[in-house]
Amino acid sequence: MGRVRAFRTRYPMLPHHQKSLGRDWTAPWENLQRCCWNRHISSCMRWPGHYSRAPYPYFSSRHFSLNWRPPCLFESRTQFQYWNWRPDNLSQTSLIHLSSYIMNSEGDEPSSKRRKHQGTIKRHWEYICNHNKEKTKILGDKNDDPICEDSENKFDFSVMSYNILSQDLLEDNSHLYKHCQRPVLHWSFRFPNILKEIKHFDADVLCLQEVQEDHYGTEIRPSLESLGYHCEYKMRTGRKPDGCAICFKHSKFSLISVNPVEFYRRDVPLLDRDNVGLVLLLQPKIPSTASPAICVANTHLLYNPRRGDIKLTQLAMLLAEISSVAHQKDGSFCPIVMCGDFNSVPGSPLYSFIKEGKLNYEGLAIGKVSGQEQSSRGQRILSIPIWPPNLGISQNCVYEVQQVPKVEKTDSDLTQTQLDKTEVLVTAEKLSSKLQHHFSLSSVYSHYFPDTGIPEVTTCHSRSAITVDYIFYSAEKEGVAGQPGAEVALVGGLKLLARLSLLTEQDLWTVNGLPNENNSSDHLPLLAKFRLEL
Repeated sequence: MGRVRAFRTRYPMLPHHQKSLGRDWTAPWENLQRCCWNRHISSCMRWPGHYSRAPYPYFSSRHFSLNWRPPCLFESRTQFQYWNWRPDNLSQTSLIHLSSYIMNSEGDEPSSKRRKHQGTIKRHWEYICNHNKEKTKILGDKNDDPICEDSENKFDFSVMSYNILSQDLLEDNSHLYKHCQRPVLHWSFRFPNILKEIKHFDADVLCLQEVQEDHYGTEIRPSLESLGYHCEYKMRTGRKPDGCAICFKHSKFSLISVNPVEFYRRDVPLLDRDNVGLVLLLQPKIPSTASPAICVANTHLLYNPRRGDIKLTQLAMLLAEISSVAHQKDGSFCPIVMCGDFNSVPGSPLYSFIKEGKLNYEGLAIGKVSGQEQSSRGQRILSIPIWPPNLGISQNCVYEVQQVPKVEKTDSDLTQTQLDKTEVLVTAEKLSSKLQHHFSLSSVYSHYFPDTGIPEVTTCHSRSAITVDYIFYSAEKEGVAGQPGAEVALVGGLKLLARLSLLTEQDLWTVNGLPNENNSSDHLPLLAKFRLEL
């Protein structure tokens, strides 16, 4: 790389032999490359007018001197965070566009993932015209539609589930965001965008994941409270200072109970991870009519694709808490909405267990539980049972009641052989490989576009674009109450009125994936509108 000489012109970063371009400079591209002090700058040069508008900082030559280096390329992340640029303060006619990441020849992303153009993704409300047949009508993005109005015999409400991407986790996993411009990854840029989305969709209930504790206390909670939300939060139990939050509108609900769930258990070696869940029982505010409470759960299960045993156990713990909270005096369950980042793909054993209420995991490879792991090499089979008895949760995903055995008179006719048979039967029951729960849960989304079969995605970064986020809800299904072994029934279930459409991977890469200048998480918010018939 040649040395750059200082000289007496208004453009000190270029050597004296360069000519004017238009009114300023003309120079062969290869000459400009040679005269730049760093190949990362030369390879991301953009001429004025290359983009019709510039949401990122453009720098004209007056911003440079021989000894000055742009912070977004050369300085550390810590120093960069104090360099707060504002697009409206920068020149609109600038010579160089600085990109924070330029793909090298080794480890390049596919060309389909390179920056195509700037723009916004379009999502629409899909209104469910016939609840049973799931016919949809795609309309414009309007929040105040006529179908969501409360009356004496129904209660309508909306729920958003959103992994907002903890800033600490973003910085700890920077390899996932190589496609991003550095400025869009800064929290001071991201949070206003996230808050703008929340305000725009105006959901009655928010289930947020990866909520960083310090940001929650100083910015997230105050901002949401100013919008009329009551907020509850549960931080992870380990060193990662993020967690799950459930926020609801004062005008729609009153709080009955708050029930945090910690998946870490010191006395259970399997459960050495710090993920958490949060379960709220909410009472709809309907003055003229008594209504059942609604149970809202939120969680973020373990990511590790090869630890399906931990994921299933964490899910069982969440379901046990939901069962305890949503259980009514008459033996039924109140309506349930379960949201979160489940780190499992559609059709996986874990996903199927949630929807179908049963799973026989005998012979199932530990890395196949969530469907994220493609290779089966080196994967052990799930043990039977998955979790030990001292966890206190049955194979039906409910808390086991610890009963003290009664001391009664021994029957002289009971032989030792009969006692041995009884012990064998109890052992066989405890070693069952069948899990079940007694909720009737459906997914808000179908996960594939009906016309093309292309998968919907909820998260997209440099490594993958898949669905891991869900909103499950309790919906009445035909024959549920009459099925053998169904111990309880729902108090009515919920009707899905509408959902905010999802996108394909190709759709997201047309705006440079996630996060981008308009969408500030690597996950999309999920949004659904429900009706509770009273």
